[in-house]
Amino acid sequence: MTTPRPSSVAALIASAATEHGGRDAIVDGDRVWTWRTLARAVDRVAARLAALGVRPGDRVAIQVPRSIEEVVATLAVARAGGVFVDVAPPATVGQLRHIVEDAGAEVLFVGARRARELAAEGEPGLLDRMRHVIVVAGAGAGAPGLTGPFIDWTELVETRPDAPAPPAPEEDPHATAALLYTSGSTGRPRGVEVTHGNLLAGARSVAGYLENEASDRILGLLPLSFDYGLSQLTTMALVGGTLVLQAVAMPGEILRTVRAQGVTGIAAVPTTWIALVRHLEAAGETLAGLRFVTSSGGAIPDGVLRAMPERLPGAAIHLMYGLTEAFRSTRLPPSLFAEKRGAIGRAVPDAEVFVVADGGRRLAAPGEVGELVHAGAFVARGYWRRPAETAARFRPCPAVAAARGRDEPVVWSGDLVRADDDGILWFVGRRDEQLKVSGYRLSPTEVEEIVAASDTVLEVVAFGRPDEALGQSVGIAVVGARSGTAAEMFDREALLGYCRGRMPAYMRPTLVRVHHGPFPRTGTGKVDRPAVIAWALSRAEDGDGDDA
Repeated sequence: MTTPRPSSVAALIASAATEHGGRDAIVDGDRVWTWRTLARAVDRVAARLAALGVRPGDRVAIQVPRSIEEVVATLAVARAGGVFVDVAPPATVGQLRHIVEDAGAEVLFVGARRARELAAEGEPGLLDRMRHVIVVAGAGAGAPGLTGPFIDWTELVETRPDAPAPPAPEEDPHATAALLYTSGSTGRPRGVEVTHGNLLAGARSVAGYLENEASDRILGLLPLSFDYGLSQLTTMALVGGTLVLQAVAMPGEILRTVRAQGVTGIAAVPTTWIALVRHLEAAGETLAGLRFVTSSGGAIPDGVLRAMPERLPGAAIHLMYGLTEAFRSTRLPPSLFAEKRGAIGRAVPDAEVFVVADGGRRLAAPGEVGELVHAGAFVARGYWRRPAETAARFRPCPAVAAARGRDEPVVWSGDLVRADDDGILWFVGRRDEQLKVSGYRLSPTEVEEIVAASDTVLEVVAFGRPDEALGQSVGIAVVGARSGTAAEMFDREALLGYCRGRMPAYMRPTLVRVHHGPFPRTGTGKVDRPAVIAWALSRAEDGDGDDA
């Protein structure tokens, strides 16, 4: 009798425990867990979550350092029938509060350091709404001495260790499995509703074109709050491979782990590849033994791309493109790397992508620039509790409907691309002002809101500028709170100190330009953003003012 394919995250892990139980699942420093051990821990924590009142459909937020505990917490939420909401490790307390409140989460997993910050600051806007805050530290030890909603991880996993797991949740591939928070073109991050079907279809596609197998040992650099990182876990569960967690992203540490653990594949964002390849070049070394490497989340500079085959001998290089709303979309096959270096390739298996022109009335011709539109099994349900934004981004496209033979919502990426004569896609730019820094999508509005809340500026415009290491970095143009003050008198350090206390590293400005007097306006009285950005960038080219 043929075993049915899993159609939920919980069923995927149960299947891995049955089919690959004795194989290594997770390596976390000196700790090595098999798929059977992992599944048992997931069942145990899921039972405790159910006892704490977590019900199917409840959202549970998780901001825990990369560890076995993070993996267990995420999978246990799914096993209990909940919706996991992983929060990026660099996110500040303010960003965490926004996500928790937006998701409507009443249970939260955090690391010990973040727990102490929450307790010390009081955080009434966050702690008052929480039923339980589960504190994880190190290799399972919690943070003693905390009262109120705080629960020690060890209490969670050691109390009634033999308690039966809750009934397996109904396998509904259309049910929401996760909320993945990503910045829009304006405002704060919004949650993308990703279904169980999305995650499993993506895992099968990726595992297929990477030819993943049980002998694979994949380096786990990427957070589970990132669909790219979550995919590493689901693909290894699908084939019975191993995820080797890597907490420190420094090139030297990566090399030590890869060599010591026999890693066969690395998935990373461009900033990591830039640092790693340059490190290898400076040391005159190569990193042999890798079967494949992948990159997504932005463009890698051509000089680094040229060096990759030499520094990573024998590794198949997969350049990929995707977005949270539609997971993985395209891939440049390794066989075309030398010929089409830098392209984003063509649709991956089970994905459908189209380049549309004229507002979607027709498909773009080869060489013509159009917007990339996504259809198929990877398309998410929409934005959590944002019907207007969902309708704007997930909407039908006449030309795509005609090509597919059915009319249903598709994802409009906002990315402009062109197809060459061979059907290979090349990225051109963005329709909106959204930035991508170190693989994180970032809204200029989000930066502006934080800077504007300081008492040092009257007006602010945030923008991106090319950065070889980061893809883009953040620049800001400001009008000082005392508008008549000369630019050289503006206290940049006070503003940057304010930003350091309220922004994760990737969001912080690396360039500050001070405008003397109010910003230029359009005919309607709005700030003329293009004019301000052009002024700020031209001043940067002239070397006027200070980099942050």
